[in-house]
Amino acid sequence: MPRKRPSSRGSARGHAAPKNLSRSLPAKKRLSPSAWIAVITTGVVIGSSLTAYAAYVDITGGINRENVDTDAFGDRPSKVEGVVNIMIIGSDKRDGANAEYGEAEGERPDTLAIAHISPEKKSATIVNLPRDSIVQLPACKKTGDYPGSEPQQGMINSAMSYGGVSCQWDTVEKATNIRIDHFVSLDFTGFKGMVDALGGVDMCIPHPIHDPKAGNLELDAGEQTLTGEEALGYVRSRKGQGDGSDLMRIDRQQDFMAAMAQKVMSGDTLKSPSNLYSFLNEVTSSITSDDELTVDTMADIAIAMREVDLKDVNFVTVPNHPWEQNKNRVAWDEPDAQQLFQAIATDEYGGDDDKDKQDDDSGDDAKDVDPGDVSVEVLNGIGTANLANQVSGILTERGFGVSGTGNPQGMVPEASTVYYGPDGKAAAELLAQELTNATLAEDPSLSGNSVRLVMSDDWRGFKTAGGTGGVPGSVKSKNAADSSKESAC
Repeated sequence: MPRKRPSSRGSARGHAAPKNLSRSLPAKKRLSPSAWIAVITTGVVIGSSLTAYAAYVDITGGINRENVDTDAFGDRPSKVEGVVNIMIIGSDKRDGANAEYGEAEGERPDTLAIAHISPEKKSATIVNLPRDSIVQLPACKKTGDYPGSEPQQGMINSAMSYGGVSCQWDTVEKATNIRIDHFVSLDFTGFKGMVDALGGVDMCIPHPIHDPKAGNLELDAGEQTLTGEEALGYVRSRKGQGDGSDLMRIDRQQDFMAAMAQKVMSGDTLKSPSNLYSFLNEVTSSITSDDELTVDTMADIAIAMREVDLKDVNFVTVPNHPWEQNKNRVAWDEPDAQQLFQAIATDEYGGDDDKDKQDDDSGDDAKDVDPGDVSVEVLNGIGTANLANQVSGILTERGFGVSGTGNPQGMVPEASTVYYGPDGKAAAELLAQELTNATLAEDPSLSGNSVRLVMSDDWRGFKTAGGTGGVPGSVKSKNAADSSKESAC
């Protein structure tokens, strides 16, 4: 059994969800999308767990609300009906109760992620956006204490210090092309209080940790129950663990979130109204959300998420590499990052629906052709720079021959299309099996196993070997079930 440790001197601590999410889903205990999302979704389970409505209002009324004018963003990504995307901010704000954790230049997310909730697929995906990622920042207006900024290249989390949540929201949407529906921000004190209200979280510490920069965090190796203060130090610690990078810290944070969510959903928290009340009351005073994330919206999300199991909650980090101009910064791998974002934006990631559908749509004739027998002309009808060359490189890696690249002459088809000659349908089907989405069409000008791939605006890239929503193999995913097991020695 995990042993209790005494508290060390350390560390650290747009649109509403659709109202028609079924309220008749089985009431069995299931995992909320992540430890951060557990704060929201577990919170609204109180509607059925507490009999006193006054207590419910008392708790939800403790959440700070902020108005975000998303209309000011201009053109925004398309909304997928039934899907909810929430921007998660682990704030490094250092005022009030957070002042004991030192000073910081402005307010910037210590942790930044998108929680993609898909009730139809019965899955949830948390996409971590490394805070040191270099992206194109949009212009942000001066407002209140925020100075505003002109369009520029910079770290993704710096948007918060220029224009607050509104600027951070706009930046994430424009960088990922994912429609953000809501945001939730939790500060250091709130995180620490959440862990303490749970009675601590069980984790396996593989090596002793001493990190003066994480509040003098001192942890022995072995399985133990982390207090709120220790847990905050553990998830914030960089230099005292591994190679000291933010990417390794993200990996540890994902494991901790899985362990905490497991504790929330499998322990006594949900079984006892008094325990649940104590947990929520401790947390909500440190939460900020947009004013459209109403009590009814949270209830809809929570009820829908009861169908999500540990194994269907995935953690992914945007594929990345050191930025050439500064190795301490991160650049995203392209086109892999955009393929991941597109799969999230279109709700193609997660669940088994797409793989089954794609398998059903594949012709049996494709089995008679090998990739080496197929010659592909790759045409970029989107306008994305260098896309045809990138796609041809992937096709070559997968064993296909590439006859040439370029741009289509004349009209571009509405849907990405694989054209084939009178005898080339099997070759076209084989290529289509590699793609997330493609229409087949016959073109008499082609002969043999020569085919032509024309990419249009609906292009969603390649399937992985497992056929998961067009996400490239460089995207590494782990589910909460495996991560929670790894958190034990």
